[in-house]
Amino acid sequence: MVPTYTFRPMAAADLPLIRRWLGEAHVREWWGDPDEQLALVSGDLDEPAMDQFIVLAADKPFGYLQCYRLTAWNTGFGPQPEGARGIDQFIGDGDMIARGHGSAFIRAFVEGRLRQGLPRVVTDPDPLNARAIRAYEKAGFVRDRMVETPDGPALLMVREA
Repeated sequence: MVPTYTFRPMAAADLPLIRRWLGEAHVREWWGDPDEQLALVSGDLDEPAMDQFIVLAADKPFGYLQCYRLTAWNTGFGPQPEGARGIDQFIGDGDMIARGHGSAFIRAFVEGRLRQGLPRVVTDPDPLNARAIRAYEKAGFVRDRMVETPDGPALLMVREA
């Protein structure tokens, strides 16, 4: 049975949990330096173009998701429909990895946003992150093209309304 996922808006009180997750090897592998990432994530708490969420399965926090307006961070994605948003996420709790939660909560989040009227959601995993790419594909995203970002090459993936 697939659990019900909840997306609770992140608050400053969640930063110790985010700090712990960013220090996990499976998160550091793709997100990089935990201190640098914590500074970015905490700095975005008051950013109007960024919505941040703690992802819960049956009331248990296990992941982080950010959803942002492309006008603020559109770095190399090319023209996108008005209102399109980008997402990034990670599963912080190592016990929840490789169990289908990534694709399931991404699908749940994105389908909810598309039902609310978003025309498109994009994401840009590292092209070497096969696990993330599979999760996004299982969540309905399609590979669009390689793009250059400030973090290096990325695979632009798209989910249409």
